Amino acid sequence: MLGIIASLIDGVLVGLVYGLAAMGLTLIWGVMDVINLTHGTMIVAGMMALYLLATSLGISPYLALPPVLIGGFFVGIALYWVAVHRMIGRPALMSLLSTFAVNLILIGVGTAVWGTALFNVEVSLPGVSLGRYTFPGAHILAAVLAALIAAGLYIFLHNTRTGKAVRAVANNREAAELVGIPTTRLLAISVGLGVALAGVSGMLIGTLFPFTVLSGDSYQLKGFIVTVLGGFGNPVGALLGGVALGLLEGAVTPFVPVSWTLVIEFVLFVLVLIAFPNGIFSTRRGAL
Repeated sequence: MLGIIASLIDGVLVGLVYGLAAMGLTLIWGVMDVINLTHGTMIVAGMMALYLLATSLGISPYLALPPVLIGGFFVGIALYWVAVHRMIGRPALMSLLSTFAVNLILIGVGTAVWGTALFNVEVSLPGVSLGRYTFPGAHILAAVLAALIAAGLYIFLHNTRTGKAVRAVANNREAAELVGIPTTRLLAISVGLGVALAGVSGMLIGTLFPFTVLSGDSYQLKGFIVTVLGGFGNPVGALLGGVALGLLEGAVTPFVPVSWTLVIEFVLFVLVLIAFPNGIFSTRRGAL
């Protein structure tokens, strides 16, 4: 019984990081109705940035967080102008194809440079013991940082002038333009924030698990599951959805092989789409 409880707690810790990753995905959708198919690649970019900074400069893995956050923001702005800007207002398939094309380019460049080798970043932190079980310090710190960053996003969106303008654009872009809000600039900022969150979540995941250049697909799929649980366009729901997914992983891991975990998650994905089309934690459209 204690083993199941320990597995659930560890699932919550990892789930907070999943939730942070999905917040970037759902933020972009909530503001401009664009599904960013480069999301998984941006998560891997955060992982690779962590690896390069930690190995090349010899710095603590967690000191890579600020440059990954800032770099991800500017990469996101570039992504907006390259792949998203001309797709705004067009059929959703156009933005899907546009971001998918960029995704394939980035994967091709990544595999050409680094191949498919397995990378690992060593993190030595004291854990917390519960009986005969020990929760790794890296898992605890990653969950705390994910929660703090998510709280920072919430404060930004609800308590700053720019954040309130982003929410206004998400709720009614035409009305926002009529009152003088620079919607194009705010759309670019939104993509920048979404990609920055993806990069930081990838950096945190890189402190927990080994990864390859091709690891992004599985985390992007988890991001879609979390987003559906939380409701598209609902960052707070995405965080709660990440915790729910982590709880599910923690609940099933002691009983089934790891290879079945993703299957069970997608069964949950389909069931939620049928029973709660707007997401379990969704309140309304424009939840930003």
